[in-house]
Amino acid sequence: MRYAVIIEKGRFHYGAYVPDIPECSAVGKTVEEVKKSIYASISNHLSSLQAEGNEFPNAKTLCEYVEVG
Repeated sequence: MRYAVIIEKGRFHYGAYVPDIPECSAVGKTVEEVKKSIYASISNHLSSLQAEGNEFPNAKTLCEYVEVG
């Protein structure tokens, strides 16, 4: 399964979230740290869903960069 992950730089840290899995978010001091943390959050959430016999959420979010100027 492939999900879009949004990573944003805050004042003191980076934050990440998954638009298609609202329960998954993470914080880290570096981009690498937040990537590891969000991956773990997604993996744990999907493992819980699977253990409960629930289906994984469909990936609906599309990501694209738009260059202007």
